[in-house]
Amino acid sequence: MAVIRPFHALRPAPEVVQQVASVPYDVVNTKEARALAESYPLSLLNVTRSEIHFPDNTNPYSDEIYNSAKENLDRIKSAAPLIVDEEASFYFYRLIMNGRAQTGIAATFSVDDYDSNVIMKHEKTRKEKEDDRTKHIITTGAQTGPVFLTYRGVDAVNKAVAEVMASQAPLYDFTSVDGIQHTIWKAPVSLNTLIISELAAIDKLYIADGHHRAASAMRARNAAKDLNPAHNGTEEYNYFIAVLFPADELAILPYYRVVKDLNGNSKEEFLNAVSEKFTITESGEKEPATAQVYCMYLDGKWYTLKPTDAVLASNSLSSSVGEKLDVSVLQDFLLNPVLGIDDPRTNKRVDFVGGIRGVGELEKLVNSGDFAVAFSLFPVTLNDLMNISDAGEVMPPKSTWFEPKLRDGLLVHTI
Repeated sequence: MAVIRPFHALRPAPEVVQQVASVPYDVVNTKEARALAESYPLSLLNVTRSEIHFPDNTNPYSDEIYNSAKENLDRIKSAAPLIVDEEASFYFYRLIMNGRAQTGIAATFSVDDYDSNVIMKHEKTRKEKEDDRTKHIITTGAQTGPVFLTYRGVDAVNKAVAEVMASQAPLYDFTSVDGIQHTIWKAPVSLNTLIISELAAIDKLYIADGHHRAASAMRARNAAKDLNPAHNGTEEYNYFIAVLFPADELAILPYYRVVKDLNGNSKEEFLNAVSEKFTITESGEKEPATAQVYCMYLDGKWYTLKPTDAVLASNSLSSSVGEKLDVSVLQDFLLNPVLGIDDPRTNKRVDFVGGIRGVGELEKLVNSGDFAVAFSLFPVTLNDLMNISDAGEVMPPKSTWFEPKLRDGLLVHTI
């Protein structure tokens, strides 16, 4: 049984929405965030990446960084201004990218549901990233960006959402610099009961993106609970903001791999080692058209790789859902044994490129000499994600890239 709640959103006045809305904190580095925020003093990047106002050698996890985030949020509240809705409401958030639309329900969700696996995970989180966002939430008193959830859609809710979108003017409707159209409607309070009751019948929700945000909300809840002798479970810190999308509206892009060197092998030695587990064909194909096929860029040429029958037969015997994924086959039969990438979470010789950047980015990285070889993969499916979550397993790192991204700052949950 999933708990979903309307909330009093802290949000920008409509006339400044494009100045406040920002890319998610974790898709840009400090240099990129500084450049994006340079002309936008109201951008929420001033809050989510407050280190941009400090010298490069400043510790990004120091108290002064988090205190600056709170000060910047208070400043933007007044200067933008940011407003708070009087009524607790649901919001409908539609994104359109390249003509494809997806619409979700922005709401707050139960941290208890996260703890008890009503809200399912498919990734491991990193402690240092959890530490960062937990301290950010506690210091600012706000969850500044939503978790991206998905579910198997409910017809009654989908119909209600469509009716509101067709009959009601949106709060916001703008196109961001990356060409994504963002539109948000405030749901009539009369729909609250329908949304709550219909979604309560759902056994499981799934985190598509935002595992660190969700884990940090849990840790911030625990810290607040410990400091509150009158804790009763209804406090705002017991909930986190997310946007819930029907699974059939979503698309997953691939996550590419690039490796800095050939692990001491010459080009010929490397190709010979790879050919023990994969058939190799020199090809102009840069992206696989199906699963169980890989494209590799090496020394200015593209190759198509297909696992041998022996690899496929061996892999089919595994009882693990995750081990059957293309990313796992590549890791287990090539990246680890041939290139020495033992743990892709920690090995510094491998890097990852989101599919939104395209295979041209792979060619650029290898041609620059900074990397020796690159691999493009067929994207993981939503069914893969849900099946792995249901099995209690985790995806290999950097398996999914969801696009388009939700903007931070449009709807903030204060705790």
